[in-house]
Amino acid sequence: MMTEHAPVLAADRLTSGYGEVPIVRDVSIRVGHDEIVTIIGPNGAGKSTLLKSVFGYLPAWHGRVLVAGDDVTGLTPEKLVRRGLAYVPQTNNVFPRLTIRENLAMGGFTLTNGVKDRIDWVFELFPVLAERPRERAGRLSGGQRQTLALARALMLEPVILLLDEPSASLSPKMVETVFASVIEINRRGTAVLMVEQNARRALAISHRGYVLANGENRLEGSGSELLESDEVRRLYLGE
Repeated sequence: MMTEHAPVLAADRLTSGYGEVPIVRDVSIRVGHDEIVTIIGPNGAGKSTLLKSVFGYLPAWHGRVLVAGDDVTGLTPEKLVRRGLAYVPQTNNVFPRLTIRENLAMGGFTLTNGVKDRIDWVFELFPVLAERPRERAGRLSGGQRQTLALARALMLEPVILLLDEPSASLSPKMVETVFASVIEINRRGTAVLMVEQNARRALAISHRGYVLANGENRLEGSGSELLESDEVRRLYLGE
């Protein structure tokens, strides 16, 4: 049952993986309604697997997934979208043969009306997309495609946005653009749960963070606390 003070999203002792191999084990996280939360850790720690398990792409073997206090464990991604979740994978996150406007319209596939108004809202948030609405997504740069993927995920007004490595393979300038977009998305009322290899930059904009290691919870704290942690700085920030 939904409770007033329940986090917008929580994984409660979640275990999941591929085949018979557990990748995440007994992991717990939570995201408040107004938060940016970042998950960091070494390659193979289970960060992306955790996101896929939360979003229903992988089954939860044990534990629960809660949205605003409601148990949604086992729901398909399509049903989770209707519950207010949006997910942007690291790759293959736009329709390359469709235009920017067509991609956005696809993002609003469940809207019965107001699609144009929502596209206009997204264009106001991402003016770089508004400049070329008829451009095919496949002709965009990597950073522009990532911006389009973020914009499309916002078409259904999600309560939380799940991002898998949003800055991967981007130029330093586009990395700053993407993180600035994340901050603005959050400022406008959408919570964000982000997996990110650029730990320093991600934690700097995050309210809280989690460190995964070997598929398990290792550390948690505010973004600033993790940035100042000797263990995090030594093992994950290269200091």
